[in-house]
Amino acid sequence: MGWARTLLLGDIGNRLDIADTEADIDRVCQELRSSRNVDASQDAAIQQLQKENEQLELCIAALVTTLERKSVLTHDEVQNFVKLIDRPN
Repeated sequence: MGWARTLLLGDIGNRLDIADTEADIDRVCQELRSSRNVDASQDAAIQQLQKENEQLELCIAALVTTLERKSVLTHDEVQNFVKLIDRPN
């Protein structure tokens, strides 16, 4: 409709076309910002999960070491446990 507005309304039509284009640009910018915000929040959630996973791995290692030291688990049982955990999916 841009050319028709310009033809029929002159400068006013031209200004309306410019306003529409500016609105389109603003909309695209908002969508990009929103997408970046989602990505940032997902990145933060992934970092938090990685941190928690590391803490759980440390807890398991400490627990297994303690159980072996107290002779609740044998060295072979610990090795089997480690192989079970470390096997590829």
